[in-house]
Amino acid sequence: MKTIITTDKAPAPIGPYNQAILVNNTLYTSGQIAINPETNALVLENIKDETHQVMQNLKSVLEAASMTFENVIKSSIFISNMDDFAQINEVYGSYFDDANAPARETVQVARLPKNVNVEISVIAIK
Repeated sequence: MKTIITTDKAPAPIGPYNQAILVNNTLYTSGQIAINPETNALVLENIKDETHQVMQNLKSVLEAASMTFENVIKSSIFISNMDDFAQINEVYGSYFDDANAPARETVQVARLPKNVNVEISVIAIK
């Protein structure tokens, strides 16, 4: 059985999907981009601010499922320019304890929704 997870503290979906799905004790989030949920505006001033907004959106979705970044076991990072990797990684890493960081892949892609520079999704377990 699946439970739809939704919160107004993260951007509303921009297509036919949900912010996250909880199945048993496993949470699957949709990819988050840097949309400020309060203003519905993109945060694209610089890659660090953009990444922080993505991580804050993920944090809100995790919290809606009564979880934190400590519950994350896997993340997927999609970036439009691998030259931004170090800055994205710095911000991303600040949300995790190195000893308990999740498994991850980072992939450069040709284009992301709304022409953003980074999109991240996670899988978490209670």
